[in-house]
Amino acid sequence: MGVLRTVARSTQLHPDQARHIGARLTAAWPGHAWEGVRFTTSWQSHTPLDVTLVEPDLVAEIVVDTAQSGGVWRHAVRFARLREDMTPADVLAFGEGAGAGGL
Repeated sequence: MGVLRTVARSTQLHPDQARHIGARLTAAWPGHAWEGVRFTTSWQSHTPLDVTLVEPDLVAEIVVDTAQSGGVWRHAVRFARLREDMTPADVLAFGEGAGAGGL
């Protein structure tokens, strides 16, 4: 498995989407890769977010603008749907394959 890294910020989920995803999340086990990491409201913000870490075992399809900078999407991404037909092992690393910046 690859390394977890932040490559985008997302728009807020619709309440129905949040419930659908939330029902499928699994709480993180001790030793999660992002344990102790501080998350903020935007790339340049210092305002911390209260987060609950989860296991990275779901795949989401997102809608993105093609603009990237420093290996991250410059604009917020939008959730399209859960890809329940895929596992994280099926996903190419960021920057690999069509649609990952090499459009």
